[in-house]
Amino acid sequence: MRRGRPSDVSAVASVPDRREVARQRFGWYAYGWASHSFETTVVSVFMSRYLPTVAENAVGQNGRLHVLGLPILPGSLFVYLISACNVLLAVLMPVVGAFADRTGRKRLMLLSFGYLGAASCTAMIFVGRTDWILGTALFAAAFLNYSCAKVVYNSVLPDLAEPDLRDRVSSVGWAAGYVGSGILLATNFAGSFFIADKALLARVSLCSAGLWWALFSLIPLKIMRHLPPPSTGCRQPPGWAIFSGFRELADTLRGLRRFPLTLFFLVAFLIYYDGISTVTTISADYGQKELRLDETTLLSAILLVQFTGFGGILFLGRCAERWGAKKVIAASLLVWIGVVVAVYYLQAGNAQQFYTVALVLSIVLGGTQALSRSLYSSMIPRGKEAEYFSLYEISSSGTSALGPLLFGLTLQNTGSYRTANLSLIVFFVVGLLILLTINVPKAIRATGNTPPASADEPTNPYQ
Repeated sequence: MRRGRPSDVSAVASVPDRREVARQRFGWYAYGWASHSFETTVVSVFMSRYLPTVAENAVGQNGRLHVLGLPILPGSLFVYLISACNVLLAVLMPVVGAFADRTGRKRLMLLSFGYLGAASCTAMIFVGRTDWILGTALFAAAFLNYSCAKVVYNSVLPDLAEPDLRDRVSSVGWAAGYVGSGILLATNFAGSFFIADKALLARVSLCSAGLWWALFSLIPLKIMRHLPPPSTGCRQPPGWAIFSGFRELADTLRGLRRFPLTLFFLVAFLIYYDGISTVTTISADYGQKELRLDETTLLSAILLVQFTGFGGILFLGRCAERWGAKKVIAASLLVWIGVVVAVYYLQAGNAQQFYTVALVLSIVLGGTQALSRSLYSSMIPRGKEAEYFSLYEISSSGTSALGPLLFGLTLQNTGSYRTANLSLIVFFVVGLLILLTINVPKAIRATGNTPPASADEPTNPYQ
């Protein structure tokens, strides 16, 4: 049986009542149910289309926004904003992680970030048809708070589950987020039949995401009062916590040099995750601006992805048990490449083609990320899971800036959404090529772990 860090086990064991542990986990699931509405309703569906439209209303179709003295095409505002926020997060997340680990104020931090993000979303109902500055400020505030809360949210997992249970608990939390955000999006979809004004529908839907987030966060607010203490066993004042966060990040980065194959996988993941994140972020805007699809088609397609995506996770998980996670991830990346190419050739106004691509994407969307996480977990040294996963989370959330930047630059210089979307193929190709060079059994053994039976890739002594 695989052993975890003793402090992790003792943290769970310190709660003698299993029912109390179950309550804490339920509160953790509830926050996932509440907050994932931001990713779906705000980022993927409404703000990605509404903010560029608001900016275009303010300066005209051929006009330019002036941000810090730089001229920006209205259609590129949203992706540039995502890119800028992610760069800022790369600096903020080590500080947030340090506070969470070193001060033990996880519940307070999680809910503080969560309610600030929810309030920012709720206030989006006041973003009028030309208020692009207000919309930009509110979205940036919501995005930053959501991402910082996500770091704390993920850091709670080791405190709520022993190593052998973490995959199961993590999967349930992921599923809760998919289902909760899908229900809210379905409600917004129903609202499209009663609200003819698209701008009003967007504002109401954005506001609903904030209300949903705040309402269901009352559950963890109520029942996550007795979280286990931090696994470090010590608490530090805020100043020392900041210093410790950057010091531990530097120590982990130095430690990665002893495991080059693990480092190569992390690099591969960061590259292809950037492509995944950008494709999902701009999908609704692409469907509206380039394919000229109506609101009903866009919302129903994204609903399809939400409710079939979890099935895709289970399907790819079963495939990985038979053929190994690396092979399944590689096959999934080939599907992603096919999706990006197929989107370039989609006919404007053809809803059936859009639905087909959405269905294919839903099969690999969650599964690619879920298997990447489980594969990475096997290639990190025992006793340092939390340190290495903090780097994983900080990197995946805080460095996804190149994709939106490339998309925005391509769009601004070519004026073509199709070309801008096609440019993202480089992330999947490069990520796949790096992944294929990694000898997974060798990477797992290098960290002192035992490869699973599905990792039947022969070890090359010269690699």
